[in-house]
Amino acid sequence: MKKSARTIVSTLLICCCTAMAEATTFTVAADGSGNFKTVQEAIAAIPDKSAERTVIYISAGTYQGPFVLPKTTSNVTFIGEAPETTILTYDKNASDKRPEGAHIFNPGLNVMGSDFRAEKLTIQNTSGDHGQALAMRVAGERFVFENCRILGWQDTLLLDKGRYYFKSCYIEGRVDFIYGEGTAVFDGCEIHSKNGGFVTAASTKEDVPFGLVFLNCKLTGDSNSWIDPATGKPKDAPNAKAHLGRPWGPYGQVAFINCAMGNHIRAEGWHNWGKVENEKTARYVEFGSKRLEGRSLNVSGRVPWAKQLTAEEVAEFTPTKILGWDPAQTPLPARP
Repeated sequence: MKKSARTIVSTLLICCCTAMAEATTFTVAADGSGNFKTVQEAIAAIPDKSAERTVIYISAGTYQGPFVLPKTTSNVTFIGEAPETTILTYDKNASDKRPEGAHIFNPGLNVMGSDFRAEKLTIQNTSGDHGQALAMRVAGERFVFENCRILGWQDTLLLDKGRYYFKSCYIEGRVDFIYGEGTAVFDGCEIHSKNGGFVTAASTKEDVPFGLVFLNCKLTGDSNSWIDPATGKPKDAPNAKAHLGRPWGPYGQVAFINCAMGNHIRAEGWHNWGKVENEKTARYVEFGSKRLEGRSLNVSGRVPWAKQLTAEEVAEFTPTKILGWDPAQTPLPARP
């Protein structure tokens, strides 16, 4: 089947005009009006180790995962019609039976090739409060996500080894829902906590200077109690408070720079994950925090082992310096 799919792509390339020469492009549409009906069929059609970019336009609809882009599949762009209408979904968690060869955490979307781009998509895991239930795992280099929604509960987004840029995205969850050892910049994103929990769980390595960096983001919270799926009753009290993060690894690094934070964020900000020794090594920093309405936020109650940066130190926190490459130099193509 993979061979025939590649034949389809080759035919498309022959028929394309010269303006298309810089990229292979095709469309996924569940109703059969595109080149493929499923996202995974389109992924399978991409030649291994291709230096040419493949742009996959995903029509409005809900597409069932899991979705896997292997290490040998690089230079791929996903473009949906709108995050509200183009949805990549998965309903399994880490405790469910995994497809053959799946990652141990069983993510809905698992991207391992480098130079991946995505725009105007929702990537979600609907398993709910059943432990680790990843919407997405990324494990590559130079990824860009723009105007995407990434939705889950626990461990929504796993940032494995690599460097990633998120622009104007909406990410929600409750427990450690942005986590991993990768380096990532969240630029102008909304980070939404589901009634308490922990926003981040970084496991940054000791020799890596930047972990999870939030620039000009908005942190919002859900005041409603979460309903226990087993009992149908509220599991937590309303208006539960959330921590900014706890270190999954001892040298976890997280920064919130010029971010607006709702009242759901705990005054102490950070948690040591029950290990006092983490307080000596975790690298938690903050600068210019304010309330959602714009007033300066009183951070005097933050844990003493977290740090408030100076204006001079903040100058080092730019996307290019953090990532080692400029995400603005690799813009996403417009949908035709």
